[in-house]
Amino acid sequence: MVTLHEGGVYLINGTTLVDCDGQEADAVLKETGAAVSQKEAAKNTIAYGILASHNTSGNMDKLKIKFDKLTSHDITFVGIIQTARASGLEKFPVPYVLTNCHNSLCAVGGTINEDDHMFGLSCAKKYGGVYVPPHQAVIHQYAREMLAGGGKMILGSDSHTRYGALGTMAMGEGGPELVKQLLNKTYDINMPQVVGVYLTGKPERGVGPQDVALAIIGKVFANGYVNNKVMEFVGPGVSSLSADFRIGIDVMTTETTCLSSIWRTDSAIREFYETHGRAEEFKELNPGQVAYYDGMIEVDLSKVKPMVAMPFHPSNTYTIEELNANLMDILEDCEKKAQVSLDGAVEFTLKDKVRGGRLYVDQGIIAGCAGGGFENICAAADILKGASIGSDEFTLSVYPASMPIYMELVKNGAAASLMAAGAVLKTAFCGPCFGAGDTPGNNGFSIRHSTRNFPNREGSKLQSGQIASVALMDARSIAATAANKGYLTPATEMDVAYSNPKYYFDSQIYANRVFDSKGVADPSQEVKFGPNIKDWPKMSGLPEHMVLKVVSEIHDPVTTTDELIPSGETSSYRSNPLGLAEFTLSRKDPAYVGRAKEIQKAQKALEAGECPVDALEELRPVMGAIQKTFPELTFGEGMEPGALGIGSAIFAVKPGDGSAREQAASCQKVLGGWANIANEYATKRYRSNLINWGMLPFLIPAGELPFTNGDYIFIPDIRKAVEEKKTQIAAYVAKDGVLQEFTLGIGELTEDERTIILKGCLINYYKG
Repeated sequence: MVTLHEGGVYLINGTTLVDCDGQEADAVLKETGAAVSQKEAAKNTIAYGILASHNTSGNMDKLKIKFDKLTSHDITFVGIIQTARASGLEKFPVPYVLTNCHNSLCAVGGTINEDDHMFGLSCAKKYGGVYVPPHQAVIHQYAREMLAGGGKMILGSDSHTRYGALGTMAMGEGGPELVKQLLNKTYDINMPQVVGVYLTGKPERGVGPQDVALAIIGKVFANGYVNNKVMEFVGPGVSSLSADFRIGIDVMTTETTCLSSIWRTDSAIREFYETHGRAEEFKELNPGQVAYYDGMIEVDLSKVKPMVAMPFHPSNTYTIEELNANLMDILEDCEKKAQVSLDGAVEFTLKDKVRGGRLYVDQGIIAGCAGGGFENICAAADILKGASIGSDEFTLSVYPASMPIYMELVKNGAAASLMAAGAVLKTAFCGPCFGAGDTPGNNGFSIRHSTRNFPNREGSKLQSGQIASVALMDARSIAATAANKGYLTPATEMDVAYSNPKYYFDSQIYANRVFDSKGVADPSQEVKFGPNIKDWPKMSGLPEHMVLKVVSEIHDPVTTTDELIPSGETSSYRSNPLGLAEFTLSRKDPAYVGRAKEIQKAQKALEAGECPVDALEELRPVMGAIQKTFPELTFGEGMEPGALGIGSAIFAVKPGDGSAREQAASCQKVLGGWANIANEYATKRYRSNLINWGMLPFLIPAGELPFTNGDYIFIPDIRKAVEEKKTQIAAYVAKDGVLQEFTLGIGELTEDERTIILKGCLINYYKG
């Protein structure tokens, strides 16, 4: 059902694929009757045209992008605006929408969350933004309904910022990248490669968008086929899909680790904009007559089966049919993978969920930006009409993605069908996606049409001995499972007459509740601060020489941002940098915070003009080894400020998969972190977060590890190396009183990124 091409591919007239291995190029030219070079054909992708129209550099190899609109939710916008305020913000220069869909449950953390909401509302008034109150819409559904536009670009501080199905190229990044846009700066990247996704056929009845998405993710995640590239959806199969179906696939492209996505648009997307009262925003988008793609993913939609992504990653995919046929073998494999994901912290099994040869699940959830769409919920209602989910352990919760969708479900009777079957309908909330809502019992197993199933995304607390797990599925198969009272069932086995009701969007809900400044700022408005909203602590610039202690060593194949900074239970502390930092690596390495704070004592002593060795005795032999090898360097009384920096670093094989949240990096920074050392970085956005917080994104070759956890590393002339644009930097491990040399890579840095690192962080950079 999914096939990957090994090299570049030409798409001719939107319907013919020709592999480009050199010899094929002549065939392409003959077929088109036009002399089109690979370089020129690459300009005929939809992605190239949109990027070109937003690039301000004049150089399409080195892009400097200005976005049309910005979006953030309530566990990111406080930190972003605080950073921008500290950097000189006076007015939002482009429309900036602040939604409140993550910290909606204000009982979590007392009044802390509502304080953040009031901060957001006051900032929307003061700086000229848009404020969407809690329970009105999840961030991405509001963006689809009210912000997207053909040929436009949107930057959001949530990794699932994807509106490509509507002709909008959208990207999810860490908060500092939004700060740059708020300060009229640019998003600087090399021209990304573009990979085509060529769709043919039509999905069979009972197959939904999550099934197609999981089939693609399972094929491309592990091999990095689309990593940091743009996915462009083309081919005749696109027109067989409704707008909602395309949106459901598109939002999950984030889980492939691609940079962004874009789709060709047609009458279905025109109708979407007309339905939402924004017909003028539609733009027909198609690749040119001959378009070149750096890779091609072929998807035969007619062959896609109901899918399941087993714990603990969206790429751990099987067809439900395959799972049911090989149940015990696959559950055994899940247990082995759990040992890696959970570090053996708790006992984990799903074998006790097998009843009479079938897999029983405890909970079903249809929610958020992926599952909470109108068509998904209506299809689930059709399956459950007249049925019962039963009175055993199994429960079903449904979260419409916006209040307008909820209202239409009430009007057309779908809500009644779901409620009568035993489902509970709840308001728009992202909690089930990041572990802050519908937490199952210990060893519970939840099936969810949401975006991620990383460990703890369902609310587990490994440090307290509690574990539950999530499998990702489509709303249709979740409803089929619910109709069978919790026994895993693909929707294709259900004999259902799908009603496919028409959607009627009512914007009056937003008109009554959403604050829209229309871009007009009110400087007289006071920003409202709650007691948990704290300023960023002062951060030092990059020193001349650096001593790093490795305080955590992670050898998992991939480390998610959830493992770097937990999601659900930390949400109330996102506005408090020091408070949040206490949770850093708490699931993966609970001793990390204490180790980082211990070495931070030495840096604080330096900044106070005191001797760092007196503050941290274990430094004495390290400094002795340095002096022995580098006698010309003097570290002691009278040392120039900034001559030496002492801090912490972590090693991880491939960190940064998952969320865009900047706190995965900033928490390390406020605890005295100066660097990450990795074999590679899982996403561009995590590496950007490190850089924007003044941390060095070091690289070492896979299989080489010249240090271990607890070792000290000395990097002489690190500031000079960054200034001189070196990509290979000499470093030394202090062992047994001597220094052992090795090499750290740092990768390509833009001039701005280099300066940000030298200044110590983005805030310092803008302060001058």
